[in-house]
Amino acid sequence: MAAGGLKMIQNMLEQLPASERKIAEFILDNPQAILNSTVHDIGSHAQTSGAAVIRLCKSLGLNGFQDLKVRIAGDLVRPVEQGYRDIEPGESFFSIAQKTTSNSIQSIRDSEELINYDELERAVHTLTTAQNVHFFGIGASNIIAKDAQQKLLRVHKNATAFTDTHLVATLIANANKDDLVFGISHSGETPEVIKVMSLAKERGVKTISLTKYGQSTVSTLADIKLFTAYSGEAPFRSVATSSRLAQLYIMDILFLSMATVQYEDTINSIDKTREAIRFIKEGK
Repeated sequence: MAAGGLKMIQNMLEQLPASERKIAEFILDNPQAILNSTVHDIGSHAQTSGAAVIRLCKSLGLNGFQDLKVRIAGDLVRPVEQGYRDIEPGESFFSIAQKTTSNSIQSIRDSEELINYDELERAVHTLTTAQNVHFFGIGASNIIAKDAQQKLLRVHKNATAFTDTHLVATLIANANKDDLVFGISHSGETPEVIKVMSLAKERGVKTISLTKYGQSTVSTLADIKLFTAYSGEAPFRSVATSSRLAQLYIMDILFLSMATVQYEDTINSIDKTREAIRFIKEGK
C-alpha cells in the first residue's frame, strides 16, 4: 500500500509558502481527518482555501489530493516509527550500535516511501540508453558517485566519477546527445554540483539529480529528480551517515532496475568481470 504522505509533508514543511504550510500543519496535526474530507473541507479547516490544498499536492510532487489521501491512509496503518536518535557523550558501544542500526533502517525506509516510480522509470530508461554517464558529487557524495561508477563499469556501461570540476566541464563540453550528467548532493545546494548541472543544462545534456527531498537548486536544474529522505540531521548524522546509506540504497535500486531491463547482457558482463578479477587475484 502506498505511504509516505506525512513524511513528504514533514520534509517539505519549512519550504512551503504560508497558505500551503497552514494546510500541511493541519494535516500533520489531524491526519485521520483527511481521509473522509474534500479539498474544500481541508481548506476550510486550515482557514485557507481548497486551491491551497491542490497547490500543496503539486509542491509535494503528487498526482493530486487523492494521491495524498491514499499515502496518508497507508501511513496510518503502519506501526509508529521510533524516529532518528543521535549519540550522547560517553554512550556505550552497544547503544551506539543499536542507534546506528535503527537510524540506518529508518533512513532507508523513509526514502523508499518517497520514491516517485514514474521518475524512477525515466531514470532507468535514461541510464540504460546513455552512451556515457558522468556522475558528479563532492565530499561524501563522491563516495556515492564512485560506487555508482563501479557498478556501471561492471556491466559494460561507460561511466566517470571525477571531482575535478574543470575536467568534468571538459567532459560536458564534449558530450553528445546520448550522454548523461548525474549530480549528487544531499543538500541540493553544493556550489560545484550546481555549476556542473547548470553547464549541462546550458549545453543541452540530459541530467539526473539525487538530493534530499524537497525543492533545491540542484533538483530544479535536473531533467529527472530522485530523492532521499531528510531526517532533520542532528550533529553526528549530519556527517553523512544515514543520508549516505539512503543514497547508496537509491543507487542500488537504479542498478538492479537497469539489470532487470537488460538481464542477459548484465549477467554476461558480470561473469566476464568476475573472471577478469579472478585472473588478477590468482594469476591464472
